Amino acid sequence: MIFVRHALPGETVLARVTETTQAKFWRADAVEVITASPDRVEAPCPFSGPGRCGGCDWQHAAVPAQRELKATVITEQLRRLAGLEPGVDGVPSVLVEAVPSGRAGDDGLGWRTRVRFTVDHTGRAGLRPHRSHGVVPVDDCLIADPKIGALQIGRQRWRNAGAIEVVAPSGDGDPLVVVEAAEHRVSSGQGRARGPQSRRGAQLPPAEPTKNDASRLKLPRLPVPASVATKDTDGVHQVRGRTWVSEQVQIDGQARPFRISGTGFWQVHPAAAQTLLDAVLAAADARPGERAVDLYGGAGLFSAGLADRVGVTGSVVAVESDPRATKDARRSLHDLEQIRFETGPVERVLPQLSDGPLAGGADVVVLDPPRSGAGRVVIDQIVALKPRVIVYVACDPAALARDLATAADAGYRLVGLRAFDLFPMTHHVECVATLVPTTAVSER
Repeated sequence: MIFVRHALPGETVLARVTETTQAKFWRADAVEVITASPDRVEAPCPFSGPGRCGGCDWQHAAVPAQRELKATVITEQLRRLAGLEPGVDGVPSVLVEAVPSGRAGDDGLGWRTRVRFTVDHTGRAGLRPHRSHGVVPVDDCLIADPKIGALQIGRQRWRNAGAIEVVAPSGDGDPLVVVEAAEHRVSSGQGRARGPQSRRGAQLPPAEPTKNDASRLKLPRLPVPASVATKDTDGVHQVRGRTWVSEQVQIDGQARPFRISGTGFWQVHPAAAQTLLDAVLAAADARPGERAVDLYGGAGLFSAGLADRVGVTGSVVAVESDPRATKDARRSLHDLEQIRFETGPVERVLPQLSDGPLAGGADVVVLDPPRSGAGRVVIDQIVALKPRVIVYVACDPAALARDLATAADAGYRLVGLRAFDLFPMTHHVECVATLVPTTAVSER
């Protein structure tokens, strides 16, 4: 089997094999289209295509066709990995919903509010090719928010920098530029200390320690106002403006602000946080006095909504492995005393809570795991809480399907599924799945 990038179903292409390391499949790139699909369009970005920037792999497909392809992928993964047939026997059909970015038109551009650039040895900023550690210099990323484009990151020289994280808040406010210092060698102070031996017994030179030091950075002058910070092994350092950005969502008509550290996690599409929050709250249907759990809780987006629904007579336990994200969540939601924050890996923290605040189980569990999914251990721990509903937010259809299969074995069935096109021009898609006990389905 060969997976061919930059090709569309039904096309005849000339492909160049790019990787043969996998035993079951190879990878290739379409370098010439012989018979084109009617859904093929000219890629709007000059940096998109075989051997170029790896950020957008579907710019050659019309935006409506991209959504249809994503729906097909989700359907196939559910069928192959979870044994589910969408549209049959109560399994929801798959429709990938468009999510307006707030810009005019529906061209799939200008939506990304967070971009991480890599800096090459010459000081030029760019993006990585697909499955490569190289750097493609990019003058202007077309899927980036216009506020990021106005900074002209790719047209500056970033001396002694290794990476640049740029954040454009979804609402008002200047963007934030966090410049990460490149690693450089430092003297070990060992003089002529003997290094390790090679396989043949010869002495090798000692490994030189490295560090990244923000004091070595040479920052260019930016063409538009922006907050600027630097980052090294000692942390994030303010240069000018703020080291954080402000985001906001609406919960039952009330604005809820969030303060997000410069390199902290927040959804990259400007409408994603509100869209996912609304979908999760509708699926969970949390009620006053209930106990809710928010796993992989990040900066507290879903915790805020759940806390509003369960009220002061209910409770929310939020679990997040990143201390920085937990700190952001505590700061933003300090007024919601019904939320308890726990920091650590979910699979380690959740069993500890079963002897404390979750000793009697939970009514609602929301989880938003990383791309690899929750896995069997966590799914089994969730099921042990006997929630009446599980709401699973997934950014990888395959991982979602595997976890749905595990949940089905434990007695939970998929009854709701929504998919959102939060990453236009790429193959990525976000899903919100609703699971309830199989007994609850049979009693309907």
